[in-house]
Amino acid sequence: MKVLGPAVKLGIFAVVTIVLTVILGATIANSSVSSAAGYTAMVTDSSGLQVGDDVRMRGVKIGRVTSLEVADNQYAAIAFEVDKSRALPAGVTAVIKYRNLIGQRYLALDAPKPAEPGVLPVGGTIPLERTRPALNLTDLFNGFQPLFQALTPAEVNKLSGEIIAVFQGEGETVTDLLATTASLTGTIADRDRVIGQVITNLNTVIGNVSARSPELTDLLDTLQRLVSGLADDKAAIGSAIESIDDLTRTTAGLVHDARPPLKANIDELGELAELLNKYEGTVEPQLRNWGPKLDKLIPTASYGGWFQYYACIVSGKISIEQLGITVPILPIPGTELSPRCRP
Repeated sequence: MKVLGPAVKLGIFAVVTIVLTVILGATIANSSVSSAAGYTAMVTDSSGLQVGDDVRMRGVKIGRVTSLEVADNQYAAIAFEVDKSRALPAGVTAVIKYRNLIGQRYLALDAPKPAEPGVLPVGGTIPLERTRPALNLTDLFNGFQPLFQALTPAEVNKLSGEIIAVFQGEGETVTDLLATTASLTGTIADRDRVIGQVITNLNTVIGNVSARSPELTDLLDTLQRLVSGLADDKAAIGSAIESIDDLTRTTAGLVHDARPPLKANIDELGELAELLNKYEGTVEPQLRNWGPKLDKLIPTASYGGWFQYYACIVSGKISIEQLGITVPILPIPGTELSPRCRP
């Protein structure tokens, strides 16, 4: 009996030690001894996520990442397992988030609001439209580069951590973020002269605009009436545009048809101009003498395309060579006395 008691105590101590060692080892290995159900999440980029990283829901670890593979040569398929006792909602979403500033990540699951009925079956896949990759810290910090230049290294580290938390929806309030940037106000105070100059320039611009307010008001009113008038006449304007289009097409066709004869006329006018220029000394006097002649010819030819003649004095002879006869033509007596025949 004296030996049995210490042996029992030693056995109990050994069992407890082994159990605690197994639990500690499972915790260090980031694994679970309970039964687990496997799922898959499709994401555009799984950079930084490693096999064995946590799978969390509402901040509570419920599983781990088991594998990472390339799907369709353009996406990442994240295989993970969660405790079988935890059923995932049908519309569950997955986001890769940062655990800390050194780059460790974890897979965060969340239920949609409002929740969809049903659960995601074991072995199911969270589609691409319900997943998001991790926040790109490079692009984020490049955007905050001007702010970081005004802070100390310690303040930058603290601010960076809170920026990540805020952008991932895990920050308690934005107040902490604003409090960390308090040192920025000192830098702004050093720039008060520049800011004052900017405000002065803005006041000048506003003053000029205010001084021109009547003209600006009239301009806006006129523009409003113009736009309203155009809106009221949009049907007529549309019809006019269609008519202009038809006119343009007709004119284009007319010009196309008239172009060959017009070109020929221009060529002939060129030749006529050369002839007139060549015989300028003869043509010019003739043109000057045509005026009086045309005054007499125009009334005569006004009855048609022919001329009327009245014989005042006709003389001559008619010869017939075959017969050897010559007949004289004598003036008609009295015609030379007609008023139209007098000089």
